[in-house]
Amino acid sequence: MRFKWNMARLALCALLIAASSLQASAADLSLAQRAQAAQSTAEGSQSCRSAKPFYWEIGDAEKTLAHGRVGLRAPQADTLMPIASSSKWIYAAYVAELRAGKLTAEDIEFLTFRSGYTRFKRCLSSDTVDSCLKTLTNGNQDAATKGKFFYNGGHMQKHAALNGLGALDNHALAAQMRKVLGTGIPVSFSQPQLAGGIVGSASTYADFLRMLLSGKLALSSMLGSHAVCTNPATCDQAASTPIPSRLSWHYSLGHWVEDDPQNGDGAFSSAGLFGFYPWIDASRTYYGVIARANLLGAILSGEGQRPALESVECGHQIRKAWATGAAQG
Repeated sequence: MRFKWNMARLALCALLIAASSLQASAADLSLAQRAQAAQSTAEGSQSCRSAKPFYWEIGDAEKTLAHGRVGLRAPQADTLMPIASSSKWIYAAYVAELRAGKLTAEDIEFLTFRSGYTRFKRCLSSDTVDSCLKTLTNGNQDAATKGKFFYNGGHMQKHAALNGLGALDNHALAAQMRKVLGTGIPVSFSQPQLAGGIVGSASTYADFLRMLLSGKLALSSMLGSHAVCTNPATCDQAASTPIPSRLSWHYSLGHWVEDDPQNGDGAFSSAGLFGFYPWIDASRTYYGVIARANLLGAILSGEGQRPALESVECGHQIRKAWATGAAQG
């Protein structure tokens, strides 16, 4: 018995030493090593080939640390594009800021997509928040999905209407976002859809991510909080998700937690339908953005999520390359 106990202690010590060595190795990496590994991965990995053309960027709370353009006619850092569901993270930050970090139970239900407002389709550019909600089935609540995770823009649209934003059009909505979040985050809307209507760029979204990393927003300390399971194949409390069933992520306040037990790294993210993909690593040290807008790919790919998933896979590899200093294939 004593022998087995000693062997177990030795095994545990070995694991701790190995983990310490990995942490030390990561700490010893130079910025140049990380940047080269990330660039090589963006330009040459199998996972990133299908995402071309795109712009990528990695930075910390203070500045951009590495960036690049991959493919013909790749976007620039300041190229404006529809960011679709990447808007969700910004709206969640708006609500958290409005509440000074003290969310109500209702806020949490809406921001983790369990409110039952799951029949939302789209807004017109001429709409207000309210008029969009009143179009077709946009404002309908489904009793069968209430209390269960269901990825849909209706949750945020209804929440906005309940919280004083109903009369606002694109221009007024953008002004209100800037008023609460600060003018350091340029926000504009192509349609008054809180969960998917923002037009932005890698540069403007990076400003937002840096504010999260630096603790300047109430949501900074709430990343990953109130997270719910999202995979209907493994969770009775999940009804619908755009993430493949092979992945079991959680959903926090307007953002994903990429914590799949087999392949996750714990990053926080909010991928958009057309391929825009912002993230913050699990250690909350670095942010990253993949900027692309494959509108045709979203239309032609069945449920429409292919561009988003391509960017997620590419971004995961770039993030891994940055963390390890080794290019990923």
